[in-house]
Amino acid sequence: MRVRATVAYDGGPFHGFAVNEGVRTVGGDLTEALTKCLRQSTELTCAGRTDAGVHAWGQVVTFEAPDDIDLLSIHTAVNRMLAPAIAVRAIESAPDGFDARFDATSRTYRYTVLNRDVPDPFLAATTWHYPQLLDIDAMNGAAAFLVGEHDFSSFCRRQHNADGTEKSRVRRVLRAEWNAEDDSLLRFEIESSSFCHQMVRSITGTLVDIGAQRRPPETIVAILAAKDRSRVPNLAPPHGLCLWSVSYS
Repeated sequence: MRVRATVAYDGGPFHGFAVNEGVRTVGGDLTEALTKCLRQSTELTCAGRTDAGVHAWGQVVTFEAPDDIDLLSIHTAVNRMLAPAIAVRAIESAPDGFDARFDATSRTYRYTVLNRDVPDPFLAATTWHYPQLLDIDAMNGAAAFLVGEHDFSSFCRRQHNADGTEKSRVRRVLRAEWNAEDDSLLRFEIESSSFCHQMVRSITGTLVDIGAQRRPPETIVAILAAKDRSRVPNLAPPHGLCLWSVSYS
């Protein structure tokens, strides 16, 4: 049976999602729990490999399970083993061949900024506390330049294919916008067909610079055109970032 699960996790205790021997990862803990519950070797595919410290609410994983398995029992058992840092929010059978990564049509990331003088201990693990006043209109004006298909080389780390060739950093952003939940809690959501390494944190750091009036909104155009990673030196910290949802056709 092909199985699809939606997973949420606090990325703070983990060195990212991907299984990495010698360090604790989300994928490692989840694989171990599923292997014990299914009583067979389990290999996961995820929709997006989040980095160390990055959270998820709507991560999607797929794996194989015995045809006669009781998914409700597996759901309950895995959550008991992994709570509270990891939670399987939903689990269901999927069509044969369904792949969490390659069948995804888009991913949405959410970044949360606490924009006020006084920090909040209860939000510290999931938000970037930024005390300087931010102009949300300027940040939205800048974010609008990101929508569409662009080469995001200025915002991404270089990565290479198995044959040594450099991976493309051209991506198609479907939407990018800031919203204020209240006067101090700002949320940035960006949806794209896919993302390259550190892309969202680089973009967020740049937009916050613009909101703090260190750069004008139109600087985004010049940064995109430069295709130069040195143009974006500041990364937003990982703990404010969350893989919010994944879309499928």
